[in-house]
Order: sequence, then structure tokens, then C-alpha cells
Amino acid sequence: MIRAIIIDDESLARDLIKAYLQKFSEIEIIAECGDGFQGLKAIQEHKPDLIFLDVQMPKITGFEMLELLDEPPVVIFSTAFDQYAIKAFELNATDYLLKPYAEQRFDEAVEKAKGKIGTQGAAKAELETLQETRSESDESLDRIVVKTGNKIQILPLESISHFEAQDDYVAIHSEQGKFLKLLRMKHLENRLPQGEFVRIHRSHIVNVKQIEKLELYEKDSYLLSLKTGSQLPVSRSGHGKLKEVLKY
Repeated sequence: MIRAIIIDDESLARDLIKAYLQKFSEIEIIAECGDGFQGLKAIQEHKPDLIFLDVQMPKITGFEMLELLDEPPVVIFSTAFDQYAIKAFELNATDYLLKPYAEQRFDEAVEKAKGKIGTQGAAKAELETLQETRSESDESLDRIVVKTGNKIQILPLESISHFEAQDDYVAIHSEQGKFLKLLRMKHLENRLPQGEFVRIHRSHIVNVKQIEKLELYEKDSYLLSLKTGSQLPVSRSGHGKLKEVLKY
């Protein structure tokens, strides 16, 4: 039996999925959720094989919710917006249902998902591919969602002083504290607002508004001081980016 969870803020959308699933006797719906917070809790509690996930939801989006999972299940996305879907389809990263969708298209997505369930690491690899696709899109970040234990926090970008690479993770230094998140610096650099955040070093991205001073440390090497008191090295290319943004 395949255990599935439906996560969508529209009750009519959830009802439609349930109706379409009636012919799939091998799929059991074990939970329904109206937002990403409920979805995250249900996934951690029930550990489903498959989720039907709306992308655009209040509180946190479907993508933000998935970023908080260590071991995501197989996902069938549904969305009324197609800016991500086209690239994802081209890369065959995962499957999308563009609302409104026909029952035949739904059936195809379910059959595709069934083939992936039980394939070790397939879902995680597909989501990483999707994340890379999103990092190359024009979609700009305006916040970061992080999880510490059972607590989820939404960090506005203006509250973040800098990002620091730490192996496969990024340390986020914010007014709310320091948080670790599984992210790539390139992914962040591509999606942070240009001119507001600058990558000054392969390991550091800073919030321009948090810069206090920049000093020559030694030949071709600079040291950046932030209002928080942190001091960060600046590479030659990072110095060039700062000059362009700060216009000095």
C-alpha cells in the first residue's frame, strides 16, 4: 500500500485529488493539510511514500516546506503558476500538475510517481535538481525559512547580516540568531536581490546595509567589518563586486 498526504490550501483542490485517487486502490490517503506547517508536521509524523503538494500556499510555500525535510518523499506538485514548471518539465526533475488539470494528466503523474516510490534516493536527487533549476530562475528570495528542532522560523532578508559556507551547509547570521541550512552558496547568490547582497569571498555573502567599514589588510587583501562586529575576508573578485555596488 502506498501512503499519501495531500497538502493544499484549497479544499476544492484536495477534494478533486481525493476523487481522482479513488480508482487507485493501492494508494491510501493518510492525512490532509491546509498549509505548509501542517504538511511538515504530518510528513514527519507519518513518513508517507507520496505527497501531493501545492506550490503557492500561505505561511510557507511548498518549496520552502520541502527544503526543511532531510528525507523528502516522492512529490507530485500542483500549481496555478507555471514559471517553475516549464524548466522542471524540460529537465524531467519531477512532475507537476498545472491547475486546472484533467483526470488523464493526473493519472499519468500518479503512474510516474508510483514508479519512483521505493527507489532509494530518487526523490531527494530530483528535489536537488529542482532546487538547482530554481536557482537559475529569475525568482528572487525575500526571506529564508529555517527549522531548529520542532521550531520553524521565517527570517526576513533585512534581518540577515551575512551568509557563511560551512561544508554542505550555509550558516545564516541574523538578528534572530545563527542557523544552519542545507544550501549551496551559488544557489543563494543567484537568488538574493542584486545590489543588496554581495558575495565578497567564496565562503561569505554580506548584506550591504550591514557593512560598517572596509580596510586594506595586506596587498590585494581587504577586511570587511559589519555592524554586528563580525570581520570577514574579502577576495580580489569580491572587492571588485563591492566597488561596483558601493560605487567608490
